[in-house]
Amino acid sequence: MSRYLVRETFFRPDTEFARETSAISAGLHNRLRLLLGRAARPGGSLFVPIRSMQYLAVVEHDEIVFVDALGGYAHQDGEGGRLIRLAWRPALGRESLSAPVPCEMIYYFSGSKEIQKRLMTDIGPALQRMLERQSAEGSAAWEGRVLPFRNPRQQSSH
Repeated sequence: MSRYLVRETFFRPDTEFARETSAISAGLHNRLRLLLGRAARPGGSLFVPIRSMQYLAVVEHDEIVFVDALGGYAHQDGEGGRLIRLAWRPALGRESLSAPVPCEMIYYFSGSKEIQKRLMTDIGPALQRMLERQSAEGSAAWEGRVLPFRNPRQQSSH
C-alpha cells in the first residue's frame, strides 16, 4: 500500500455550543486505534471519509474531530481551512478492551447533537470499509528480526 503525506488545515471555533460526557463502543474505539496505528506515523493523523454524511473524521491519538466536507470553510492569517463541527475526546485509560470508552463530546455549532447521533451510526461502517480495503490490498511483508535479550551481567561472566 502506498503512503503519502496530506496536509490539511482545520480551525477550531473560539466558542463551544455545548459539551457532554458520553461513551463510544469498545468495537468502535478499537477499530479507530487499529487504523490509526497502521496509518499514521508517530504524532500523525488518520483521515476517515464518512461518505453517507459528507463528513471527514480526523483521528489523532487523543481526539477525533469532524468537519463538514461541503461547508464551513474559514480564512485566518492568509491560510484557509475547514471548521471543526464537533469533537470526541475519548478517555485514554480503560479497564477492559470490551467495555465502552467514556468520551467527552464537544459541539461547536447548534444542531450538532443530531449530527452526533448520526455519526455514531455511520462512522462504524466507514471504519469497517477501511479495514476491509487494507485486508484486500494485503499487508507489506514484515521486515525485522527478533533478537534474544542478553543480560549484560550474564555476558560479562563468559
